[in-house]
Amino acid sequence: MRAVKSVIVAAGNLKRAYPDENEDVLLLRGLRDINVPKFLSQDLPLFAGIITDLFPGVEPPKISYDDLLDAISTVCSELNIQPVEAFTTKIIQLYETTIVRHGLMLVGPTGGGKTMCYRTLGMAMSLLNQAGSTTYQKV
Repeated sequence: MRAVKSVIVAAGNLKRAYPDENEDVLLLRGLRDINVPKFLSQDLPLFAGIITDLFPGVEPPKISYDDLLDAISTVCSELNIQPVEAFTTKIIQLYETTIVRHGLMLVGPTGGGKTMCYRTLGMAMSLLNQAGSTTYQKV
């Protein structure tokens, strides 16, 4: 039941943020935001198939994180790491997860980038907050 509650909370937050958006699209986005970060890459095609069956013809809107991605790129250059697409995708997934969950764990193999992922996200959010953004809080 906690998983269902998480999806409902995420969809409710999206509805408050986008009151004029179609509810099918918001629920689809809530399901994806909650579940995709938890799945292994092998499970994503199966999840996509299930979602397509549940929401035929519904295309979720592309979410723009241009400001966050720019800050991530800046922080990556400060930390001397490369902002490759797989890494930045994981950072965005971590950010989306923190929005809808009170607590979380980053798990994975040694050297998989867990520490750099959360450090980069924290530094990027702090950078955006210092630049005057009200969307991101200082970490």
